[in-house]
Amino acid sequence: MTSTSLQDSTGTAIPAPPVAKKIPTERTHHGETFVDNYEWLRDKESAEVVEHLRAENAYQEDVTAHQEPLREAIFQEIKGRTQETDLSVPHRKDGWWYFSRSAEGKEYGIHCRVKAQDTGDKVADWTPPAVEPGMEIPGEEILLDGNVEAEGKPFFSVGGTAVTVDGTLYAYAVDNSGDERFTLRIKDLRTGELLPDVIENIFYGVAFSPDGTRLFYTVVDESWRPYQVKAHALGTPVADDVVVYQEDDPAMWLGFELSADRRYLVLGIGCSEYSETRLLRFDDPAGTVSTVISRDERILYEAEPFLLDGPNGEKAEKILLTHNHGAINSMVSLADPAELEKPLAEQAWQTVVEHSGDVRVNGAGVTSTHLIVSIRKDTIERVQVMGLAGLGTAAQQAPVEPAFDEELYTAGVGGSDYEAPVIRLGYTSYFTPSRIYDFVLPTPDQPSGELLLRKESPVLGGYDAGDYVATREWATAGDGTRVPLSVLRHKAVKQDSTAAGLVYGYGSYEMSMDPGFGIARLSLLDRGVVFVIAHIRGGGELGRHWYEDGKKLTKKNTFTDFVDATDWLADSGWVDPSRIAALGGSAGGLLMGAVANMAPEKYAAIVAQVPFVDPLTSILDPDLPLSALEWEEWGNPITDPQAYAYMKSYSPYENVREVAYPKIAAVTSFNDTRVLYVEPAKWVQELRNKTTGSEPIVMKIEMDGGHGGASGRYVQWRERAWDYAFIADALGAVELLPGAGLKED
Repeated sequence: MTSTSLQDSTGTAIPAPPVAKKIPTERTHHGETFVDNYEWLRDKESAEVVEHLRAENAYQEDVTAHQEPLREAIFQEIKGRTQETDLSVPHRKDGWWYFSRSAEGKEYGIHCRVKAQDTGDKVADWTPPAVEPGMEIPGEEILLDGNVEAEGKPFFSVGGTAVTVDGTLYAYAVDNSGDERFTLRIKDLRTGELLPDVIENIFYGVAFSPDGTRLFYTVVDESWRPYQVKAHALGTPVADDVVVYQEDDPAMWLGFELSADRRYLVLGIGCSEYSETRLLRFDDPAGTVSTVISRDERILYEAEPFLLDGPNGEKAEKILLTHNHGAINSMVSLADPAELEKPLAEQAWQTVVEHSGDVRVNGAGVTSTHLIVSIRKDTIERVQVMGLAGLGTAAQQAPVEPAFDEELYTAGVGGSDYEAPVIRLGYTSYFTPSRIYDFVLPTPDQPSGELLLRKESPVLGGYDAGDYVATREWATAGDGTRVPLSVLRHKAVKQDSTAAGLVYGYGSYEMSMDPGFGIARLSLLDRGVVFVIAHIRGGGELGRHWYEDGKKLTKKNTFTDFVDATDWLADSGWVDPSRIAALGGSAGGLLMGAVANMAPEKYAAIVAQVPFVDPLTSILDPDLPLSALEWEEWGNPITDPQAYAYMKSYSPYENVREVAYPKIAAVTSFNDTRVLYVEPAKWVQELRNKTTGSEPIVMKIEMDGGHGGASGRYVQWRERAWDYAFIADALGAVELLPGAGLKED
């Protein structure tokens, strides 16, 4: 450790940061050798490494100590706007209504259920019971109290739950360290007793067979890739569990679900570029797993088997395909199983939703009466439904879309049950809190269906959506591409080039940064920060091409789009160009590292959350968690010299240069299995080595958290308050605008 103190740009003395020793490690690929002085920090079992990380935390605490009152204020604002004693809208599964409660002062949710009634009036029977916050209802059962389960544990997260069709057994998977390895237990809901069956080290996803005798779950390999689906027969030794399917290709991800009608186990195998679906019929005593379309065809698709009423009234086996075969934005087709046995070129499929260059088809599913399609049009996610009668023929019904009245919103299917007359929809916008609707599926008597609002999440503290403004703007990239921006601000901010600004981005994996309400974000807007979400290439907002123009050998478009979005903000008349910060996490943390190297002078501060800032080292090591799965996103630098050279040219850690970097905070977790803590730990050392400026570069590490940080909601609020206080302090936006902030309800 160095002992001399430093001064920041205001002349204030700050403590010296911890200095990690240099132990050169050589990495040679394609004739190029990179000397890495800090690779030794990867050894998380080393007492010296842990001591260094704790020293980083101590330094961060010293440097940001003056932000504590602001952090506390933001935390209290989040808390003051949140109804702490609340509950979810009950959803029906078989004969029960399931819901969760939260209680003031408690970190975790309480999972409950109550018996459903069947009167013969289907819409009435699927109308959720009135459940009041803090009020128990007759017959209510507690399935799992997260606060009891978490007691005495450093971390608590539920990775999946399942209930048997008859409602007697409840399976739940719990992680107590943040490393996303779960322990599965089964509770007999008739007695409250736990069964002796305990399964360790499973991954997300749990489901019972329809007869309740078997439990399906997923297992990861040593590189953290889900590669096995196993079946556990209740009452038998776990060592005897059967491997239903094992995926040996290190670049393919495995998952499963039950078909909507619960006749099949549906195995999904894939990467971002192609996939394969395999089916297991539950009534097949031989347990034969069949392939729908081979991965060798290089088609990206999903398959849903179901029974469709034919013109003669007989039910026919069909496969619903959502696919990109000759359709970059995907389409929906219907296939007979017999057709799928032919060579692909000879198969005849019926078109259900045709391909469009303007509409991205995200997925499709069925109920017993309707097709449900999720699409994206004009950047916005939407839901469409149509009756199954005549599907794939000239008699197919026109789609019906629930209508909403905002320009920028997100509407998605929040759940459906095969026999239900309704589907559950989630709705939100930047300034509309989360709403839950039930959409009554169209009938001849009600051809447009009906939207029934079940709940709008309450926001306390005198929140008024009218105090804020959200607009869609467009930045022009260097190659002429128009990049959509969502610009959020408090209505009191004037367009006089004096406000502070924050640009947020992600831009990877075809993930879209959709409009959504955020209580914490209000604390920045109330301090006059203009918040810009940059919908940059690499995301999915404008269709599949938008993603493909920001991956592999076009990845730098993601970074330059973000800088161009920053330039739009600087020139917009809203902000002072010297008062702009940048924020991003995970792959968005890679984005932060890249723009820090490309354009450090454009930002007053950068916050990189769990940042993927040493991507080349990680992806070059196929034994590291998830590395092989990343080849479809970034390219394979192990075998492809061009991919190696391209990644080398933007890898944040390997491109730190002698320039004045702004204030930078790298926020990470010791037990993160997706982006290892070592990446930001190495990055901040190199930044401090090279920066010619005097601004502090800090790393905040949660020693008990995973990829999503710590687990309790209050702890998570404090983490968000830390990030936002760091930004607001750097931008000189610490005071509330006149009239803004918490108010009496």
